[in-house]
Amino acid sequence: MLELMVAFAIMAISLGVLYRAMGSSVRNVGDLDLRQQATSVLESTLDRVDGVPPNGLAENGAIGSISWSLQTQPFDSGNANPQAPKLHEVQAAVSWVERGEAKQLAVTTLRPERGPRAPGG
Repeated sequence: MLELMVAFAIMAISLGVLYRAMGSSVRNVGDLDLRQQATSVLESTLDRVDGVPPNGLAENGAIGSISWSLQTQPFDSGNANPQAPKLHEVQAAVSWVERGEAKQLAVTTLRPERGPRAPGG
């Protein structure tokens, strides 16, 4: 009888540990899904900017629970050649809340300045 009680106790402890591990795994999958969505929003935000207008950009918005922002500013490359393209520093960021904690992912890159568009084009 004592052996049976010890076996049940060991089984109960093992099941408790197993349930805790499974619960943690499910939470981690949800967190990873949210991070992947945030990364996709960041990538699509940057993909929209192939050239920056001369006056720059300043945009923000939200997709679901993920907020995004995009800002540009002129970048001094130090190149005095008038033929060299003008560059803008593009700063894109996304933010979201994960388990009550604010998270953010940000990147900075350079994009060329887009010239004035031709009429009708």
